[in-house]
Amino acid sequence: MAFPKNVSPFIAIGASGPEGLDDLKDLLGSLPAGLPAVVLAVLHRPSDRVSHLRDVLARRSALPVVIAPEDDTFLLGTCYIGEPAAHLSLAERSRIHLVEGGHHKFRNKTVDLLFASVAVHAKDNGIGVVLRGSLSDGSRGLAAIHSAGGVTMVVGRAGSAPKGMPENATQYDWAD
Repeated sequence: MAFPKNVSPFIAIGASGPEGLDDLKDLLGSLPAGLPAVVLAVLHRPSDRVSHLRDVLARRSALPVVIAPEDDTFLLGTCYIGEPAAHLSLAERSRIHLVEGGHHKFRNKTVDLLFASVAVHAKDNGIGVVLRGSLSDGSRGLAAIHSAGGVTMVVGRAGSAPKGMPENATQYDWAD
């Protein structure tokens, strides 16, 4: 898919659990420095613990990995993550929005939250990627990105989606 000139894509990635973390590290490790896109990554993690996700991802990524500051402007070639209780989303085409969600308010729905905001604000310049994880988070948001004209991808092996988030995303009724 070709993106219009002067409009860079938003790549939204969602994962859960140790397998999803491995996928996320591998994916970020394959992206080149200076990528002309904004990368937004969500990994399910407990909101009541200190997170070292930024450091873990930064070790594998050629892109800078940044904990997103509220209402800041996105920079191309950067990977943004949220804090465990401040969930990453877009407020508008070029601004970061953090949705407070401690105490499990968005438990297992943080990928859908990000993907839905990408569908609304990036429209056909959005790319949604579901990596491994359990349950169905990401399914509705991926359908929203697809409906907005964006590109959608699900991690798979040998033509089939692993159980959990990838399988649920591929089997989701996108007509809902």
